[in-house]
Amino acid sequence: MDGLIDGIGEVNDLFWTYVVIPLLALVGIYFTVRSGGVQLRMLPEMIRNLRSKPENAPDGKKAISSFQAFSISAAARVGTGNVAGVAIAIALGGPGAVLWMWVMGLVVGSAAFVESTLAQLFKVRDRTGYRGGPAYYMQHGLKARWMGILFAVVIIFTFSFTFNMVQANSIVDAVHSSVTSVTGEEEASWVAPVVGFALVALVALVVFGGVRRIAHVAQMTVPFMALIYLIMGIIVVLMNVEKIPAVLGDIVGAAFGFKEIGAAAVGTAIMQGIRRGLFSNEAGMGSAPNAGATAAVSHPVKQGLAQTFGIYFDTLIVCSITAFIILVSDPTYGEAVGASMTQSSLEANLGTWSLHLLTAIIFLLAFTSVLGNFYYGEANLTFLTSNPRALPIFRGVVIVILFLGAVASLELVWSVADVTMGVMAVVNLVAIAPLGMLAIRLLKDYQEQRRQGLDPVFTRDRLPDIQGVQCWEADRSELKQQAGS
Repeated sequence: MDGLIDGIGEVNDLFWTYVVIPLLALVGIYFTVRSGGVQLRMLPEMIRNLRSKPENAPDGKKAISSFQAFSISAAARVGTGNVAGVAIAIALGGPGAVLWMWVMGLVVGSAAFVESTLAQLFKVRDRTGYRGGPAYYMQHGLKARWMGILFAVVIIFTFSFTFNMVQANSIVDAVHSSVTSVTGEEEASWVAPVVGFALVALVALVVFGGVRRIAHVAQMTVPFMALIYLIMGIIVVLMNVEKIPAVLGDIVGAAFGFKEIGAAAVGTAIMQGIRRGLFSNEAGMGSAPNAGATAAVSHPVKQGLAQTFGIYFDTLIVCSITAFIILVSDPTYGEAVGASMTQSSLEANLGTWSLHLLTAIIFLLAFTSVLGNFYYGEANLTFLTSNPRALPIFRGVVIVILFLGAVASLELVWSVADVTMGVMAVVNLVAIAPLGMLAIRLLKDYQEQRRQGLDPVFTRDRLPDIQGVQCWEADRSELKQQAGS
């Protein structure tokens, strides 16, 4: 097993160093320049567009709102990547990994805008409203269904299988820490199967209710749990406010090699910061557009901006809080530990009660991440086949995978996740590179309408040369009324 993990790790290092990271950086910088830094200058618009009201779906119920679509993607983003992933990045890459997590998050924010705007442009209708994502803009925008099939297969394996194993594994790790602190039982081998069965039961109750139930659970759970976690983190920071200048100095110094901490070289800091940052914020990976496409909005750019806000929420807020919780607590570097590292840091500052509260937070955040990950798989399974028997079988397989993740090796699960995540990002980035200028044109249309004092509304006659658009044919006054403007 150790040989397998080492082999996968070597492949990961080569693949990420020479393919994924350069491609992410190039695409992110290119779209940042072409969009005029949309991810930086349009933050107020991002928040504003989260308040858009949805139209009615064909089944007579309300379609997914902008905020609900954001919540689905946030559910997948805000999970163990923010707690366990950041801890692993710091443990292996030192404090310098945090700076590279911030930098890459800001740079690839432009790619997040482009991919979610394209998902809106090329979305299709279904019974409950809309669905879409990279597989759909590969088919309808690039006219390359084969590429859409490839992406759909990769994202199903990555999110519904591999990433859900990561979430289940991290839940077990957190619960094990709580159990050990209470009972003193170091092994506690019963924890993994018990937690696995409990997680399977809860997920089954939600996923068999469809995308609306997933959206409602995510809308209620994610903001509440994230807020509690942020409050705990802020308290820890305030308790150690005198250490903050030194922590910031360590982050910058280690990132550029001015200060070597824990024997982590600059290359390791960059690698861990970008890998774990991408696992957390998912910018450019092609995952969030699957959620963004479900929103019923009056202009594709509205949801593109709303989804881009997830980068700020995830990387610059939640991940940063985790980093400071750990770094003010004098962590041990060089060992690959997960959520337990964050738990230990909280416990050292706030007491044992905080360890148990964080366990509950991790459980709920990882639970909602599983729901978001499941929806990404469901949306792409629908792209692959319309067979009504496929979805129940898929749900059953995901349930089994969750249990396996709860009892699997942490190192192996994270290693496999890195491989599949990198492949998925490359396929998506190759697709949005030629399609991205459509998103830039839509951005200009949006800005022009905003300058005229209008609430932007898009129909495909505004850009009649764009082919493959499946929706957006309603007249502007009707669409404006549907969008609740």
